[in-house]
Amino acid sequence: MALLEVRDLTKRFGGLVAVDRVSFDVEEGSIFSVIGPNGAGKSTMFKLITSFLFPTSGRVTFAGEKITYLPAHVIARKGVVRTFQETAIFKEMTVLDNVVVAHHLRSRATTLGFFFGTRQARSDEASFRENAAEILDNLGLGHVSHERARNLPHGHLRGLGISIAMAAKPRLLLLDEPFAGMTFEETWQTVERVRAVRDRGVTVLLVEHDMQTVMRISDRIMVLNFGKKIAEGAPAEIQRDEAVVEAYLGREDEQLGI
Repeated sequence: MALLEVRDLTKRFGGLVAVDRVSFDVEEGSIFSVIGPNGAGKSTMFKLITSFLFPTSGRVTFAGEKITYLPAHVIARKGVVRTFQETAIFKEMTVLDNVVVAHHLRSRATTLGFFFGTRQARSDEASFRENAAEILDNLGLGHVSHERARNLPHGHLRGLGISIAMAAKPRLLLLDEPFAGMTFEETWQTVERVRAVRDRGVTVLLVEHDMQTVMRISDRIMVLNFGKKIAEGAPAEIQRDEAVVEAYLGREDEQLGI
């Protein structure tokens, strides 16, 4: 059974059909990418899966449980966590402290407990710091853990966003254009971070425009166009699909470097 099952998912905004009866499965332990031109419905799809929007029809099942129409924070607690194109961070805090704060979704102590420094709050804080340091080391950011977030270059900021998401202990991590605006070196650093996330047992679902990177990192790829699914398969299959080339990729030798 797939970790994530999407069936006939549809979202209408008045007369506009942003997502039109889309179905797909994401297998546990895989990297699954969604591509398509601007306005294809990719970001809407992410919002529907994580309940930032509710669908007009269709259903989303996670780990065998229907999660359609559940509140976003409940879905996050179940292990479906997303990042955003704009990384939400506390710029004046250190990298480590940003990740520690993100752990408080899982705290056992109450807010008053943290205010008064109870034993449970101190225990939680120590545990969060240890785990935050481990996440940063695993994602190649341990060397900047004591830097203020505002001093980080773009690639490290996106890496911090992934680290913050990992603090919620996701089973499924949704990444919204994780390679956007990066240099070649930053892109490949982030590729290694995404692979490190997968190696920690987290399934990855991502939306991205960088086709060369998507083709190299993905186990499977789904292509959307005008809200409809037009193709799904392994990267080699997507490269050869004439409908995909016509609708989105353009000439293969120009877009994919082959």
